[in-house]
Formats: sequence, C-alpha cells, structure tokens
Amino acid sequence: MQSMKWWLLFWLVFFLSHQPSACRSSPPVCRNKPGPPGRDSCRGQCNRLGTCCKEVLANIFKTGSCDDAVKAIKELQEILEEEEISGTSSSIISDTVVALQYKPNRTFKGLDIYASDNQVQPGQSPPSSRVKVQLPSELQAGPNNKIVFCMIKWPETYQTDVYDRRLFGLNVQRKRISGLQQRVNITTNLTKKINETQKLSCQFFDFSTNTFSEDGCITLWTRGQNNVTCSCDHLTYFAVLLLPVSGSDTNGTGSLSPKDQEILTYITLIGCSLSLFALVITVLLFITNRKVREDVSMKVHINLVIALILLNLHFLLSSRVAAVSSTGLCLYMALALHYSLLATFSWMALEGFHLYLLLVKVFNIYIKRYLLKLSVVGWGVPAVIVSVVVIIDRGFYSPVSLDASKSNNTDICYITNNEVKMGTTLGPFILVFLFNMIMFAVTIRRVWTLRKTTEFGQSNRDRAKKDICTLLGVMTLLGVTWGLVFFSFGYLTTPGIYLFCILNSLQGFFIFLWFMMSLRKAKTAVTKTSNETRSTST
Repeated sequence: MQSMKWWLLFWLVFFLSHQPSACRSSPPVCRNKPGPPGRDSCRGQCNRLGTCCKEVLANIFKTGSCDDAVKAIKELQEILEEEEISGTSSSIISDTVVALQYKPNRTFKGLDIYASDNQVQPGQSPPSSRVKVQLPSELQAGPNNKIVFCMIKWPETYQTDVYDRRLFGLNVQRKRISGLQQRVNITTNLTKKINETQKLSCQFFDFSTNTFSEDGCITLWTRGQNNVTCSCDHLTYFAVLLLPVSGSDTNGTGSLSPKDQEILTYITLIGCSLSLFALVITVLLFITNRKVREDVSMKVHINLVIALILLNLHFLLSSRVAAVSSTGLCLYMALALHYSLLATFSWMALEGFHLYLLLVKVFNIYIKRYLLKLSVVGWGVPAVIVSVVVIIDRGFYSPVSLDASKSNNTDICYITNNEVKMGTTLGPFILVFLFNMIMFAVTIRRVWTLRKTTEFGQSNRDRAKKDICTLLGVMTLLGVTWGLVFFSFGYLTTPGIYLFCILNSLQGFFIFLWFMMSLRKAKTAVTKTSNETRSTST
C-alpha cells in the first residue's frame, strides 16, 4: 500500500532515527568558500561567453584548487543564463561540460532533456543517452526565462563519493525555483555495481556552505535497479552520492519488509480512526455531564482530547490532500498538522504540570484563572511557533516524502526543512518527554507510598488493580508511550515501531477508557455517599 501512515506517525516526532543523514550535510567539498572573481575565473576572462568559460573550467579542474572549481561552476551557470542565443536552443559540448540553453517560445508545458557524454538535446532522446531530465510545467518559463542545463564531469581528486563524477545543474533565468509540488526528476543510468555496503543518495550542492545536502530531494532507487532518479523540489546543482550503508539501513536492523509495512499501515489507520471516534464520544460525554464539567482535572483532560482530535483528523487526511496538488489546501493542512502536533505536546506537558500540583505541591495550589492560563500556554505557544515559521518562510510548509528511500513513497503536507523540523518538532518533544517522565516517576513513588497504608476491607488484589489502572491512565495522559521512539534502533527497530504505532495510534481510545473509568468512579462515590446519608438519617 502506498498510504504509509504508520511512517508519518513515527516520523513526525523522530524522523531522524531512520534517516540518519537527514539532519546533517556531507563534509565540505572544499575547505574554504570561493573568493571574488580573479584572473583564473570565468568572470575574469570570459565575461558572457559560455564557450570560453568551459575552457577556463577545464583548466581549473586540471591545475586549480577546489575553491576555484566551485566558483567557476557557479559562474558558468550564471553566464549561460545571461548569454543571448539565436533560436530556441544552443548546446556546448566538451570533455568537462555538456550544457544546453533552451528558450521557450510559447506557453511552457514541461520539458524533457536528454544527454550523453557528447550530445544534449531537448524533447528527443539521442543515441546512447545516459541522462534524462523531466521539468514540470510548474516552472512557468517563458521567452524571457531561459532554461539552462549543465552536466559537469567532477574531478575525482576533489570528492570521490560523487557517483560517476557527474554534477547536474538546472536553472531558470530570472527565477529562483523552490518548493515545487511537481518535482523535477533527473534519471541517470548506473554503470557501476553498487555493493551491499553502499547506497545511493541524491543531494544538491549548497554553494553557501560548499556541502552536499539531501534537503528537498528524494532518491528513487532500489538495489539491483539499473538507474536512479533524483526527484527534487528546487533547482540548483545536484549529484548522486555513493555513501556507506549505516546500521539502520542494513537488512534485519533497520529496514521493514513490505509485509510489515502493510500491517503497520492497517494498524495505524484502524487505531487512529478508532481513537478519533472515541475522542469525539469523550467530548460529547463531557458536554452532557454537568458534574464532570465542574472538575478542573477533567477540563485539563478535555483540552488534550481536543488537541488529539485535531491531530488524528489532519493526520488521516494529510496524504490525500498532498495528492490533490492544491498549494493553498496543502499549506493549510501542513499548518494544521504542525499546530495540532505541538498542541498535543503542550497539553501533555500541562497534564504533567497539573499532576505536579496535585501530587507534589498538594497544599496552596489555588491559581487565579488557572484554566485560562493553561489554555494560553497550551493553545497559544504552538500558535506562536507556527506563526514564526510562516513569517520566516511559508515555503517551509509544502508536500514532503514520508520515506525518501522508497520509490513508491507517499507525500504528505508538512515541514520540508530539516532544521525547522528539528527545532519545532523534535526539540519540544524531548523537553516535554523528559518533564513528563519525571512526573511519571513521582506518580509511581506516590502510588508506592500509598500502598503502605492499607485501606480497611480492601484486598491486595483490589489495590493492585487500582494502582495499575492509575499508572496506565497517567502514562496515557502524559504521552509516556511516545518515548518508545527512542528504542526503535538497531535490532529493536521492527518491534519498536510495532509497539509505537499500536500504543500511540490508540492513545485517544485509551484516554476514552480512562474517562469512562473516571465517570464510573464518580458515580460510585455519589452512590456510596447517598447510601451513607440514608443510613445516618434512619
């Protein structure tokens, strides 16, 4: 199945555990950043002649430094964009560079570019073509927006992990292309065998840091396939890197079989749907029960319930919305999913704070407008975080692949930038989890202390059942089971993900059970009080 919702549930919190390279870039290609144009640069010698710049680039590759080479590559791209051409297209061929300049003369409906070592042309595949580039109509290029494609032979002395020593450059004149919903696909044939200790990774070259990065690129390749496709949401220079397989990528430690993926998909879909239904019932019961509405603890619980309803609802719809290819709708879904996830974390933390007041402080815990202040934090802080992300760059919210290593991946609407995900998802989660684990430990200690004072007429078995139910309820409210994500490494990956998906997809259902037990307990207490009153009166 392509709707891999189990992966989103796991990935939203700790996406780095199964994509270890997602949070880091490759080591710098060159030690220093390129300096200003000099005598040995394209700008210093060629002005606006692409044919001249290719010769300068070839000389730099032979005798120049890595910094000079990076600078020349960037300048070549700029010169090819600025250079005037006669006709629709023009090509440059050399031992180092294969380049195409293409000027659309009508409404742009997409473009296919084919290239080999000695030929490049748009629309039609030449003999012995090794590379195919598919540009979507979303680029909206016109007669004044020249499309430039470059295939550069990267010197082996600079960085050896660039597969087949090829860099692929794509740019549109007078446009900065990023956040595409219709991705750019670069497919290249594989001429060398990839052994079991290696993997392919599509990455773009960041000229500001002189490093390669996976951000915005998906690698569509399975072992044994004779080609690899780099599917990216922006335009710049790209390369296929040949990297060592990490521990979480090897069979038996980090990968899941298709059967496991299908089972987990069903588990998560059923669990989240059941939780959503149970949470809605919980809200209705809360609204219709006056005594429950007067309980401050129940009011705190119901806010967590509402946050989980929003999370489950947007979670179940996210992949479908991403498939619609509506920018506005996907932006809303990404914002809502991010906000509801942060709101869930916030209210789980506030559950921990409320527990602290009840179990630790105990006395003098009255706080004026307590629930209002909790609501400002629980709903306001996530809103501030999401607003800051939107203000910085609303392009951070767009379709993103759940699993970049699979060719049958599914897109969802969420955050595309790894640093933003780290700071606004994983960071808050770790803080909340550590705080709530402390509160859970305090709860265990409190329960253990109370066990020493045996209530008259209560058996050990009854007390044990009561204690277990209390601890399970507190675990659910504090989101302790979300911490299973930290144990989904190495040989624990498969059972860890199963436990994580089962327990967390059913969190809403468990809260519903806790709510029903609380209602039953309240009714029992009222009945007991009523009976005692009658006995006293008689």
